[in-house]
Amino acid sequence: MSKKRELFRLTSAEALPDMRLRLSYADDAQFVVDLTDWISTTKMLKPLRNKGLFATAKLGSFGRTVEFGEGGIDLAGDNLRNLAVEQAGGTGHERILNWMHDNSLTIDQAADVLGISRRMLIYYRGGEKAIPRHIWLACVGWETLSQHGKAA
Repeated sequence: MSKKRELFRLTSAEALPDMRLRLSYADDAQFVVDLTDWISTTKMLKPLRNKGLFATAKLGSFGRTVEFGEGGIDLAGDNLRNLAVEQAGGTGHERILNWMHDNSLTIDQAADVLGISRRMLIYYRGGEKAIPRHIWLACVGWETLSQHGKAA
């Protein structure tokens, strides 16, 4: 199995008090993620306000999801990991994806803008490597300049 696939394959999921999950991934990474905001702002997740239902958290199909109850609600492991990284003060891989999409940038264009190799950008975008703070700040800076017609 590829390293990327291992990043997002869950090996355990445990419900904790206060709408939190303890998650372990196949690459040995472990996180505690707080779902309070997601549950309070997402209509489809409203049933998870019920502590009994939330407590039923378990691994879903092939370790790709966390399921609740009879599987009527599930959350993707990659999205949970992204949220956990963000909550821990890091920059989640989805930011690069969204930045590229919002600015209609190809991989080659985005790598050029950031002054990094195409391969490194693919690592960041796929979550295989942590996004350094200076790379995310470069994304934000470039987007700001671009909006004012000053990006090169």
